[in-house]
Amino acid sequence: MVEMRVAGIALDAASRSPIVLLRDPSGRRQVPIWIDQAQAQNIMAGLSEQLPPRPLSHDLMAQLLEAGGLTLERVIIHTIEDSTFRAVLKLNHGDGEASELDARPSDAIALALRTGSGIWMLEEVVADASIPVDAEADAEDDADFRRFLDQVSPAELVRQIGRARSDANGEEPGDDTDGAPGDGGGTDDPD
Repeated sequence: MVEMRVAGIALDAASRSPIVLLRDPSGRRQVPIWIDQAQAQNIMAGLSEQLPPRPLSHDLMAQLLEAGGLTLERVIIHTIEDSTFRAVLKLNHGDGEASELDARPSDAIALALRTGSGIWMLEEVVADASIPVDAEADAEDDADFRRFLDQVSPAELVRQIGRARSDANGEEPGDDTDGAPGDGGGTDDPD
């Protein structure tokens, strides 16, 4: 088994769906798990160290575990079936007894973040579902993007987007009549 950590939440460029990214300790492999907006918010709330004014669902679950004398030992993401990840919660009872509960990976991750429990994945699942990560290239791209942002004004950015749209549509600069840069072309899913 490989202990994973939450590297962050990303957005799928094609579907605009959130993805939770789990990274292995070496930082060389990353497993993307597609989730919905509510699940992304639950995980982001767990990553944030700010407590909400009232407990959210996963905060309440963590409090219920504690009140019941249970501790979440670890989360194990153990299978991919039909492009769906499967996970279990490994619970430890106060008397040394242990039990497992089936859980969605997104719920398991959100709960693990709140309890400080480990997120583990079977090596076979990591091997099947991971994408390679080039940390040096990512850091270089990030630095290049930050330099670009430091050097460009908002007005110049809008002009560049307008030029790119004109080039993509075969229009002459200035033909764009709606004046709205960056129409993404996709629709937002209300769910």
